[in-house]
Amino acid sequence: QVQLVESGGGSAQSGGSLTLSCAASGITKTATCMSWFRQAPGKKREGVASIDNDDNIVYADSVKGRFTISQDNAKNTLYLRMDNLTLEDTAMYYCAAAFSPGSGWGERCLRPRYYEFAPPFAYWGQGTEVNVSS
Repeated sequence: QVQLVESGGGSAQSGGSLTLSCAASGITKTATCMSWFRQAPGKKREGVASIDNDDNIVYADSVKGRFTISQDNAKNTLYLRMDNLTLEDTAMYYCAAAFSPGSGWGERCLRPRYYEFAPPFAYWGQGTEVNVSS
């Protein structure tokens, strides 16, 4: 059974940095997409950054140039380095994996609807909270 466990959230000041980690277990094949999403209070869940199975990396416009997604396949861990944090980055951050046919999904990996499936087609972590203060 696939499990995704996020860590690294916490409090940071505006302009500061945090690095989130997502430890994956039970994955026996390459995910179509490995992604980070976030959901702020009262807002819809949005895709933040993703790596697809062709190693294409995409970011939401709101985080381009500030966030960096990476993965360590040896450790089965996905990371999100967040620099120059702003108040608008305050949210619950989720790691997600999608398993669908095809490859090279690119920006499709940022769309929540592709993760609205039950296992074995999509998995979510429990989330880690990020609070940015001025």
